[in-house]
Amino acid sequence: MSATVVEIVKSKNLKQKPNDDKLGFGKYFTDHMFVMDYTSEKGWIQPKITPYEPISLDPAAVIFHYGQTVFEGMKAYRTSDNKILLFRPDENFKRLNMSSERLAMPPVNEEEVLEYLKQLINVEKDWVPTAEGTSLYIRPFIIATEAFLGLAASKQYKLVMILSPVGSYYTGGIKPVSIKVEEHYTRAVRGGTGMAKTAGNYCATFNAQTKATSEGFTQVLWLDAIEKKYVEEVGTSNAFFKVNGEVITPELSGSILPGITRKSVIEMLKDWGVPVTERKVSIEEIFQYHKEGTLEEVFSTGTAAVISSIGELEWNGQKITVNNNKIGDLSQKLYDTLTGIQTGKIADPYNWTTEVK
Repeated sequence: MSATVVEIVKSKNLKQKPNDDKLGFGKYFTDHMFVMDYTSEKGWIQPKITPYEPISLDPAAVIFHYGQTVFEGMKAYRTSDNKILLFRPDENFKRLNMSSERLAMPPVNEEEVLEYLKQLINVEKDWVPTAEGTSLYIRPFIIATEAFLGLAASKQYKLVMILSPVGSYYTGGIKPVSIKVEEHYTRAVRGGTGMAKTAGNYCATFNAQTKATSEGFTQVLWLDAIEKKYVEEVGTSNAFFKVNGEVITPELSGSILPGITRKSVIEMLKDWGVPVTERKVSIEEIFQYHKEGTLEEVFSTGTAAVISSIGELEWNGQKITVNNNKIGDLSQKLYDTLTGIQTGKIADPYNWTTEVK
């Protein structure tokens, strides 16, 4: 569908763009952003592209006190022939609405918001980096803006989309990372908000992540909240284990985020004829597979890092090394294929990419 062309207010003070080799992740932001407001009486109104600037909110806004917010993470890629591609953006906006439903927030028109995003990227197309491994990270988010301290869902919201040119999520690139299994803290529980992309899920991980980082680990692996037994997520991404030729990933139980990259990896593996199973898998089972010599690869998937190979796991005082701390053949093939499709280097047989025109 064709969304209404939004009002565009151009910035009078354009920023100097950073060099591609200095990008890092989430440090720089483009000149403009998209904003749209919601009221319970009028619905979503006044979509516009404005200069990137601070947001002014009442101190009593619901977001500050009860954390009613959802967000998404997606990317735009520049191809060798200078096209700009989005990767499965329809899935991101579908998940945004799923998250909103869990937090009693109003849905957006997914097709319209995608068109608004394309318009924003067209305004900022010169910000899409060109170097290998770079992209334009896209952060749509919705916050509750009503000034009200009663414990109830807000009646007013603001949708914002901001853009950030980024390099690799991990400074070491795609080389295998070390993971500490978290045994004390809990990220999410079934019936909670673990399946939604909401702020509270992430700040709840900071304590464990800070501790793991201080001990030399890259990320933490979360176990289920009830038995502290079953694998859930790796940091902010979905976990996969290749065991004796079969790929196993934790089933979506309501406490795990349904990742877009996760979904894509499962679809590719099935297409390639690789056995893939979604089920409950315990950390004890993983360490037993390693003892038996059948644990071949461990990796995680997510928008930021795409595929992250895991070379070491520590749990209950035990540390194991996976595949001699080297990237596995399947992990590498998944990374090469996904990034190849995303950047237009290889054919997209799944129709996952959308060109921004």
